[in-house]
Amino acid sequence: MYRNLRSHALLAAGAGLATVAALSLTGTASASSTGTTAGSTTVTPAGHYFKANLNGKATFKTGSVTVTCSTSVSQPTGTGTDNQVPAAPNNNNPAGPVGGPLAAPTFSNCTVSLPGVSAAITTSPGWGVSVQNGSPITASLTMPTGGFVLQTSGLATCTVTSAPTAPAAIAGTWTNGAPSKLSISGASVPVKVVGGFGCPTSSTTATVTMAYDVTDVTDPAQQITVGP
Repeated sequence: MYRNLRSHALLAAGAGLATVAALSLTGTASASSTGTTAGSTTVTPAGHYFKANLNGKATFKTGSVTVTCSTSVSQPTGTGTDNQVPAAPNNNNPAGPVGGPLAAPTFSNCTVSLPGVSAAITTSPGWGVSVQNGSPITASLTMPTGGFVLQTSGLATCTVTSAPTAPAAIAGTWTNGAPSKLSISGASVPVKVVGGFGCPTSSTTATVTMAYDVTDVTDPAQQITVGP
């Protein structure tokens, strides 16, 4: 995770989630949507790598079409800063979120709600993750422009491109535990749909629901934890 996100407004989550404003690489913590300064956030263990593994199923609903995937993972390569808690003191932000680059999650074993249709998902680098301590602890996955492309084949040949013109963020919540969990429920993401018969070409948004178990790769005996 990195401490400050590139400047892109984060999407609001469902009821009960506060909007966490994005930060520039050199900026200071910004205020929440209510005008109050965000509280302190610390992610531990500092410097440790983490893996995010899908718990249950991931669903993507665009118009009347729902794609469900049973396998998804984001894992570090062992070098670089993807999927790494920042080293101290950058794992703490006294007035805002802590975040950083995320290895592009992969998705497989996907099915489509339309009969006779199959689906495949490709992702590209440039993802990010951010967490803000609070009650609840909020989280956001930042998706690069065109960073998620869903293609169907069979009786309906469609291409669904998420964040088609600009990076977007998917808002959710974080729960500390063994393992900790990043959950997204009914978040909205802008999409562009192209294709022929059966494709929801009039849709401009998709609804995303998924949850990941986040585990410490550097030391599996420890947990990735968000606190003040």
